[in-house]
Amino acid sequence: MKVIGINGSPRRGGNTEILIKTVFEQLEKEDIETEFLQLGGKLVHGCTACLKCREIQDGRCHIKNDHLNVLIAKMVEADGIILGSPVYFADITPEMKALIDVSGYVTSGNGHLLRRKVGTAVIVERRGGALHAFETINNFFLINQMIIPGSSYWNFAFGRAPGDVLNDDEGMRTMRTLGENMAWLLKKLG
Repeated sequence: MKVIGINGSPRRGGNTEILIKTVFEQLEKEDIETEFLQLGGKLVHGCTACLKCREIQDGRCHIKNDHLNVLIAKMVEADGIILGSPVYFADITPEMKALIDVSGYVTSGNGHLLRRKVGTAVIVERRGGALHAFETINNFFLINQMIIPGSSYWNFAFGRAPGDVLNDDEGMRTMRTLGENMAWLLKKLG
């Protein structure tokens, strides 16, 4: 079994990466392979509704989106997907939104390639907007017929400067519980 974690934050080593890797620690304890992937800070383009992905049926976006195509292929191969984003003006980063729009259109138009995979969101917020960002990612999972594990609270942690989330005891505990629940669910489905 394999879970990929896609970091929508442009900050490498920042709070979003810390949260994804905290979930990974619990998965790895259960012998589930993990792979961390960086999205934030990459040049990607949103969907233009050109329909080529649906005409050609090769599971790829046909505008210049090489990095997104790599991520789409990894999402299709994975058993579980973690999408992580900081809150930018009450929502996810533009790179994460591009991934959601493009991969959602490509995979649903090529036979629902994400159907019945396990998906979970992790969100970092400084002050507010986390629930909307969380819902944005969860709506992507739901429209793609994916299964979402719960945790002891919504999958948020507070932080601004890199490493601040480590001071949010409840947020970090929520991530560990999320990892435990994701591992349990993956094993039940596997």
